[in-house]
Amino acid sequence: LCVTFSSPLGTGSSILSSLQDLFLLSKSKVEKQLQIISVLQWVLTFLVMGIACTLILMYILCTDCWAIAALYLAWLVFDWNTPKKGGRRSQWVRNWAIWRYFRDYFPIRLVKTHNLLTTRNYIFGYHPHGIMGLGAFCNFSTEATGVSQKFPGIRPYLATLAGNFRMPILRDYLMSGGICPVNRDSIDYILSKNGSGNAIIIVVGGAAESLNCTPGKNSVTLKNRKGFVKLALRHGADLVPVYSFGENEVYKQVIFEEGSWGRWVQKKFQKHIGFAPCIFHGRGLFSSNTWGLLPYSKPITTVVGEPITIPKIDNPSQREVDFYHSIYVDSLIKLFDKYKSKFGLPETEMLEVN
Repeated sequence: LCVTFSSPLGTGSSILSSLQDLFLLSKSKVEKQLQIISVLQWVLTFLVMGIACTLILMYILCTDCWAIAALYLAWLVFDWNTPKKGGRRSQWVRNWAIWRYFRDYFPIRLVKTHNLLTTRNYIFGYHPHGIMGLGAFCNFSTEATGVSQKFPGIRPYLATLAGNFRMPILRDYLMSGGICPVNRDSIDYILSKNGSGNAIIIVVGGAAESLNCTPGKNSVTLKNRKGFVKLALRHGADLVPVYSFGENEVYKQVIFEEGSWGRWVQKKFQKHIGFAPCIFHGRGLFSSNTWGLLPYSKPITTVVGEPITIPKIDNPSQREVDFYHSIYVDSLIKLFDKYKSKFGLPETEMLEVN
């Protein structure tokens, strides 16, 4: 007679294992949703926050709460020049947990190749622009990828359109992350009246470069962009090439050919307003198989190259600007070639410099 007994311990272990798997699955889903929410809030900030806050402020002025809007406008007048003087960064905002979810959505990584001296100032040339410069924002306007730990003693300032700082509320939100206007007054102040250890990140290609960004294409608008080199010479700030592998992969864009009506409209906007309207799409909010405003979750790896020592020349000649510009271009190409295969590109891939 053979009697087999079923062990209740085995059944309990199976139930416990199933509950653990369920918990881990549920936690993973929650984290994914938080990642989506974190990216969505930044996309909406980038696209509509400035206009929305302006309209809300105008509406409040017409209600019984008009005094609140009036007080803010008075503060705005008093605080108008703060963005030109280095802004008002907040380490609390830069360390928000939401930025870590933002980082993990893609994910975004920051790669350091050389140490930076705190006794020097720097201008980082960031390439490529992409649609929204998501890598530039995450790496240098938040602490999500550990920029302060990787470059101790260096204060990063991401430079963006000055028009953003004329928008109520948006200006304060941007300044809290260490974002400043990309104009001469702001850059001169940071590099000459703010001590040393400052790094201004300039997306050199700007709006013109964003018009040509598309998945699978590695091209930069740089040949005739020499203003940042002249600024570096005037202040003796070292130039640092930065390339973000994957920046062009997160959105798909309709590219208008040169001479087409679409490109004409884009260039007019770029000339008179400072930005170029792009027709682009990413994935949907609830499904990666539908179109929407969310970027695709493609990895972005930002590599900070070796600093180029720049002498201080108060009035650099065009020949001197051209000389250091050529050194910078060569350094950027070498940086791209050195790391391209490590981040998914074939050895035959070439960086297109326009």
